[in-house]
Amino acid sequence: MNEDLNFEAYLLISQKKLIISVLTDLNEKIFEKELKINNNEKKLIFDELDIFLNENIFELEKKLKYFVKKIIVVIDLDEFLPIEISIKRSNYENVINLSGLNHTLNEVKDYCKETIGKRRIVHMVINNYKIDYKDFSSLPLDIYCKSFSLNVSFLCISESLIKMIEIILKRYQISLSNILSAKYINEFLKNEKIDFFIMAKKIIEGHNPNEVLMVNKTNKNLGFFEKFFNFFN
Repeated sequence: MNEDLNFEAYLLISQKKLIISVLTDLNEKIFEKELKINNNEKKLIFDELDIFLNENIFELEKKLKYFVKKIIVVIDLDEFLPIEISIKRSNYENVINLSGLNHTLNEVKDYCKETIGKRRIVHMVINNYKIDYKDFSSLPLDIYCKSFSLNVSFLCISESLIKMIEIILKRYQISLSNILSAKYINEFLKNEKIDFFIMAKKIIEGHNPNEVLMVNKTNKNLGFFEKFFNFFN
């Protein structure tokens, strides 16, 4: 098997279709297969997913000459729970920096976890910064302020659904590396005419500067740390 090929595999799961797509690190699409489906039952969708992977993983690995060890899953199902949380720091009397902001965002994330039960945060986005009662769409760092507040939105999905996906992937010795919302991706495609999976890749890499990237502790490639906020889950 080819150990030098750099690629990312994506799997779209929706009620209308299943797609597996592979991009190189240069955004070249080297493999894509699609299966159209038409049902509203979650169990049947995942039965179809198992068959779909069984029919395509071997072909994909043969083409790549590389074992697919992990995959990014994009979910286009009515399964996401949206939550918005605001937090305010009165009498702050300090300079805003990444260290202080990360502390506040961790606090907001903990509030969210207390609310969502057996769900996982998939996307966490800072919608608005209010600094000394002035609104900002992005954070002006290293400025002194008396108070600031954040409005943060979350998209969360049930752990049971994630478990179903992981069980199916495990049958093919594949691990789930990341989860994205298809609806969230499509919001960025309104103004950009690029491939859906290329946009998914860009989002993972930090396309939205106000998204808090959820990064695995074992991931050593934190090239975007200096530009974007990263949390360890």
